[in-house]
Amino acid sequence: MFNKTDVIETIDMIEKEHLDIRTVTMGISLLPCIRESAEKTAQAVYERVVKQAEGLVPTAEQLSREYGIPIVNKRVSVTPVSLITAAFPEKSPLVARALDRAAATLGIDFLGGYSALVHKATAEYEKRFLSTIPEALATTEKLCSSVNVGSSRSGINMDAVKRVGELVKETAALTPGGLGCAKFVAFCNAVEDNPFMAGAFHGVGEADCVINVGVSGPGVVQHALSFAPDADLTEAAELIKRTAFKITRAGQLVAKEAARRLGVPFGVVDLSLAPTPARGDSVAHILEELGLEAVGGHGTTAALAMLNDAVKKGGVMASSRVGGLSGAFIPVSEDIGMIEAAERGAITFDKLEAMTCVCSVGLDMIAIPGDTPASTIAAILADEAAIGMVNGKTTAVRVIPAPGKKVGDTVNFGGLLGRAPVMPVHTGSAEKFISRGGILPAPIHSFKN
Repeated sequence: MFNKTDVIETIDMIEKEHLDIRTVTMGISLLPCIRESAEKTAQAVYERVVKQAEGLVPTAEQLSREYGIPIVNKRVSVTPVSLITAAFPEKSPLVARALDRAAATLGIDFLGGYSALVHKATAEYEKRFLSTIPEALATTEKLCSSVNVGSSRSGINMDAVKRVGELVKETAALTPGGLGCAKFVAFCNAVEDNPFMAGAFHGVGEADCVINVGVSGPGVVQHALSFAPDADLTEAAELIKRTAFKITRAGQLVAKEAARRLGVPFGVVDLSLAPTPARGDSVAHILEELGLEAVGGHGTTAALAMLNDAVKKGGVMASSRVGGLSGAFIPVSEDIGMIEAAERGAITFDKLEAMTCVCSVGLDMIAIPGDTPASTIAAILADEAAIGMVNGKTTAVRVIPAPGKKVGDTVNFGGLLGRAPVMPVHTGSAEKFISRGGILPAPIHSFKN
């Protein structure tokens, strides 16, 4: 049982240790918006999103004041747009701009769902939709996009992987500093209830409208560990579990109350530890608190595995519904500890890939040289998708080939997106491998029926 001391500790988490609700995200189905033309569909999309989410920002701000818990982001996710525009895929950017206009009207931070699900094959309308992604990201401000290129059951669609590599290059060229690539993510095993951007979309298996919440608190976990510098790893894991329980309880409270006031179902609490560029809010610093001299060194993957597992164990007990991605994010540009480790060469691309085998998602917010070939980007995605496919977990890639930048340069995005030191990638060509195309078959253990 928790006593008054635990209540005081939770208050301290908010005031001193960067505990916040990272996002309250409303998922909205766009299926009722399909009309006979792109223009009419776009207008219906705008009207539906504005109507459904008109109370989102005021409700979140009111809850933040009442409970004293910062709610950093208010977001919306929608049905994958490729499904809504299947009859006129080339005109999908009309819907993109309608969604961006809705986001501006609502005053939300981001809107996700300019997405396609092509994990087994790419239908003709999906091929044409994919080609619109660079334009959509270049002509909008708050819209986010994602593509699911593989799953543990279907394998990896290598033709889609090749195309995504090209799309990333095109998007980087069309947006300042490659910023559009920060709003695009490629998945293996994408989930339908993810509240975090850039990969959020509202799955067709979801309710008509739903509230999902993402909590955060790397600083809280680091602070708790600082009081037990000599604890063994079993004791450290127990401490992290207890801390994660308290963090998740705050998220559950806000999620259910937000859903009640907005008159929509409560979906899930996403347990992910989401860092920021602010000092004292870093996943990398948690790993160093556990005893590593520098994140990226030997032992980093083991420490991250323990952290991720303990967060999930503590969070699952605290919420009636856990979903989304739920684990520890390791975005380079959005974590001050990761930024500094990359700047001094302590962490490498290969080590980040190894860490994704045990963390929540994947290679996230990594700047790479602007002249990196599309085939190399596709190969990076194929490697990460293979990790997800074989291990039955969600993995993703969000890399930014920064135009005109080389290794050692820095790209500044500002805000929660932070700054990204340009990291080296392997220069050996993967062109022939990627050009083979086809389906990379699913592992035998995926056949479970």
